[in-house]
Amino acid sequence: MNKRLPEWLKLKKGKLGSTRNLVEKLDSHMPATICQEARCPNRSECFSKGLLTFMILGVTCTRNCSFCSVTFGAPKPPDLNELDDILYTIDKLNIKFVVLTSPNRDDLKDGGASHYHYIVTGIKKRFPNVKVEVLVPDFQGNIDDLKVVIDSRPDVINHNMETVPSLYSTVRKGSLYQRSLDLLKSVSEIDSTILTKSGLMVGLGESHSELITTIQDIKQQGVDILTLGQYLKPDQNSIDVAEYYHPDTFKWFEQQALQMGFRFVFAGPYVRSSYLAEHIFEDNFKELCNV
Repeated sequence: MNKRLPEWLKLKKGKLGSTRNLVEKLDSHMPATICQEARCPNRSECFSKGLLTFMILGVTCTRNCSFCSVTFGAPKPPDLNELDDILYTIDKLNIKFVVLTSPNRDDLKDGGASHYHYIVTGIKKRFPNVKVEVLVPDFQGNIDDLKVVIDSRPDVINHNMETVPSLYSTVRKGSLYQRSLDLLKSVSEIDSTILTKSGLMVGLGESHSELITTIQDIKQQGVDILTLGQYLKPDQNSIDVAEYYHPDTFKWFEQQALQMGFRFVFAGPYVRSSYLAEHIFEDNFKELCNV
């Protein structure tokens, strides 16, 4: 059952031509973006500023999570030409902070880790001063695959927990709560110089006490940065919203998380994993890295 959208979640009109303008600016080199594939509510704002989150390894996912609008099915093999379009876009838009993500690629032996390595190292070679954040899948718990990504030296490794453990079987099919926690912990253990990040959606039916416990679990893995945003149903086939959190509630959870020791917490109705990530790190990257 759909709930009426509260006033604080009604986006202002405008920027309707932002996607068209961005496509025209990039000519035929428009890369795949999670902004479009997941129907992010912030995409018009980001596109109007020339900002986007690259989606590598195709646009088809091997898992069928009930919160996500990314196409489920049999993906195509990795495309090495993705790097060319990404490099072109970085140069054309003068991007200083790159965010990469991908669908789950359980069909690949390494879950796509080697392709992440190829893209990250390609960016670093061409643009050594550009910072790179990767939002990775769980690689089915294979830490050797994770090490391949770590070896490419991204500046931030993000893996979203998405929701509380009691909702995994219905919301995050094919994923395991403890497996995702273990992946986050492994990043810190393998290379503590790489910042770790994770995100949660709210409003899927979790209790507030469950959410606090999950945030504590994330912090115990040594995660540096937490994002917390409102789940919004992207299409008719996705799971319904159970609750809309008021902005004041987000603020309360933000304060709770900061008291737990996260270095940075970003919470709000329209906060997403990579939303305005480049502005955050333009101001705070040196502090985050203790340099």
